[in-house]
Amino acid sequence: MAQVLEFKLPDLGEGLTEAEIVRWLVAVGDVVAIDQPVVEVETAKAMVEVPCPYGGVVTARYGEEGTELPVGAPLLTVAVGGTGAPEELAEAAPGATPAAGRADAETAVSSEYSGNVLVGYGTAGPAARRRRVRHTNPAAAQAPTAASAPAGEQASAAARTPVAAPAAPVAPVTAPAAGGHAGPVPVISPLVRKLARDRGLDLREVRGSGPEGLILRADVELALAALEQPADAPAPAPSTAAVPVATVGERVPLRGVRGAVADKLSRSRTEIPDATCWVDADATELMAARAAMNAAGGPKISLLALLARICVHALARFPELNSTVDTAAREIVRLPSVHLGFAAQTPRGLVVPVVKDAGSRTAESLTEEFARLTEAARQGAITPADLTGGTFTLNNYGVFGVDGSTPIINHPEAAMLGVGRIIPKPWVHQGELAARQVVQLSLTFDHRVCDGGTAGGFLRYVADCVEQPAVLLRTV
Repeated sequence: MAQVLEFKLPDLGEGLTEAEIVRWLVAVGDVVAIDQPVVEVETAKAMVEVPCPYGGVVTARYGEEGTELPVGAPLLTVAVGGTGAPEELAEAAPGATPAAGRADAETAVSSEYSGNVLVGYGTAGPAARRRRVRHTNPAAAQAPTAASAPAGEQASAAARTPVAAPAAPVAPVTAPAAGGHAGPVPVISPLVRKLARDRGLDLREVRGSGPEGLILRADVELALAALEQPADAPAPAPSTAAVPVATVGERVPLRGVRGAVADKLSRSRTEIPDATCWVDADATELMAARAAMNAAGGPKISLLALLARICVHALARFPELNSTVDTAAREIVRLPSVHLGFAAQTPRGLVVPVVKDAGSRTAESLTEEFARLTEAARQGAITPADLTGGTFTLNNYGVFGVDGSTPIINHPEAAMLGVGRIIPKPWVHQGELAARQVVQLSLTFDHRVCDGGTAGGFLRYVADCVEQPAVLLRTV
């Protein structure tokens, strides 16, 4: 006889306790292979495809798309064959025919349990490709009986309610629309697609503001607001009555990436007595050195990689800033390696990927790793492991066209270096006024780990390396 096994939302690691269902990858009645991704979820750190450790036929799913489930809540149930009887597997799924069950069970189903629960986090190998089986029997979406539910389940009743398979996700539209896109709709994020689908918005009519016309969440929200506002609606008459702020405007839930950022920044401001110092530096020689390196051939070196090299050498001279504070033990913990975080803006919001062991990397290696992590973050494919473990953060807010800022420390780190835009400015160079490439550097530091003299020394050393890159040669 086939055995019905329940697969629960696994522990995603890094202190995460819940995840939101973004998209189901299988339907009730589908045959799944061991370690096949069955659902796409979003945590506070990343978008993740969750693989099922069982091979068999999906008999029930729990939770609609958009539902937030706690770790340990059931995701789906799978009918697993005992000794290779495909008919039993097919019969375990409502609406599945023996012929369909036999055809796929012989090639894609195993009753073994892999022990793997999350692709990219300890799995033994790449996940199997999905093998979808569509059934037209309306009974395929029926809920299992209460008798099949395991005893002692602690998940909420809402999380345990199985739901019928939703319609297939909206595929890229290729037919042109009046005044809209001709060809595939330029949108990457499944969250953006889901928002548009739920609100009945045709993405072909949306103009993206991202790179190469990429449609961002802000573009969809702007289009929805325009649709909801009648074109000929008269302007509201002014009112003298006071309106409570809490009753007007759009309410945006602080969850997912936005919620995680809010929590971390609030904790930083609450726990860390920070201070900021800044200095202007002449970056003309640094820019010339980069141009010479790139003109010599080979892979191009990014400016961020050169700034990262400078930070690493500065932290070797001022290790107080590569530390954290153990408040329970009332101790400063100086860390042996530099794991360099860098701020990256993505369609999902601000994230801080971490380059591990940045101190042992060359400028070329740093450039490659920055590019890899940035692309993964923008695609929503970055892992929680890539977003944790940082010891110092480099924030290049100059890409937004601003000169300065007062960075908020990325808790539980002890400092963050901010870099503004590099632009021509009047500067006294060798006793004469000249137009030079000038940048503002700002350092926010935890005043518990050091005083202003140390922070100022660190920032001055960084500025000296920016102005005279040859200074680094004395420390190699």
